[in-house]
Amino acid sequence: MAAATLKVCIVGSWNWGSAIAKIIGTNVKNQQKFTSTVKMWVSEEAVNGRKLTDIINHYHENVKYLPGHKLPENVVAVPNLSEAVQGADLLVFTTPHKFIHKICNEITGRVPKKALGIIHTEGIDKGPGGLMLISDIIREKIGIDVSVLMGANTAREVVAGEFCEATIGSKVIQNGILFKELLQTPNFCITVVDDADAVELCGALKHIVAMGTTFCDGLHCGNNSKAAIIRLGLVEMITFTRIFCKSQVSTATFLESCGLANLITTCYRRSDCKVSKTFPRTGKTIEKLEKELLNGQALQGLETSALVYQFLKHKRLLAKFPLFITVYRICYEGTPPTEILTCLQSHPAHL
Repeated sequence: MAAATLKVCIVGSWNWGSAIAKIIGTNVKNQQKFTSTVKMWVSEEAVNGRKLTDIINHYHENVKYLPGHKLPENVVAVPNLSEAVQGADLLVFTTPHKFIHKICNEITGRVPKKALGIIHTEGIDKGPGGLMLISDIIREKIGIDVSVLMGANTAREVVAGEFCEATIGSKVIQNGILFKELLQTPNFCITVVDDADAVELCGALKHIVAMGTTFCDGLHCGNNSKAAIIRLGLVEMITFTRIFCKSQVSTATFLESCGLANLITTCYRRSDCKVSKTFPRTGKTIEKLEKELLNGQALQGLETSALVYQFLKHKRLLAKFPLFITVYRICYEGTPPTEILTCLQSHPAHL
């Protein structure tokens, strides 16, 4: 008897969800391991007087979040979250991390315990020990194994078929390999590693470093100064991850796409860079600029910086992280942005 094919559900339809939907929808047509229809949960909204799900299912395009890119016809937009995940074997979470608790609460008990998940969600959350990984929230609430997808890539470049790399971190390596089969293409090359927590932390901590580099841009510093911030930031990312993770962390993980390459991509190309670039030249707070410039989106490094600061303060480890702490103090305590350069001069950190 042939093994049952695996049903896939994409939880989230923003730009990354739609980009991944294009990859998965195309891949499952050519593999017998996966069911040919892919469900994609869409948080329903009206676009030009029509439901977004109707537009996606009729025109096969997410005109709101990824316009100009056709989705495979086997990708079906579903407005009801519980209906979308019903019976799914593989769940691909692509939602912003602020929605994870609400999503998990809604689908708890509706997802088979044998199901597997993977997240492409950058961020961290408050937890009992000060910080909690998004993957751990899903594991705890839904009770399934969760892998992590991170890398030096942007949704629009991926969906356009430009060459990109990515890393899957998985505590159960064969689960990571399964998701690699689902997601890899000739131009979206994936490596699987077992440092899942390190892979996930790379995706969160890089935003603190990116804020530092864009303060540097706002001060009209050159690439040498920016490179110094990236170097110091990578050192602090590695040091923090080793403190946070209970298992041993390999330095090699930070040389994968999820680490250094992802950090560089974020520091040199981010839509929200305009906030921290503008900040040194105005008397406005970061929070005010965030509201004025980002059209309702969140500045990811801001919340992450605060959570990391509180974690390190509780652990009495502030002195080990001069860059992380300087970024926090610029954002929240009125420290002049020029202190980002003083930080470099005073703390030539090494591993």
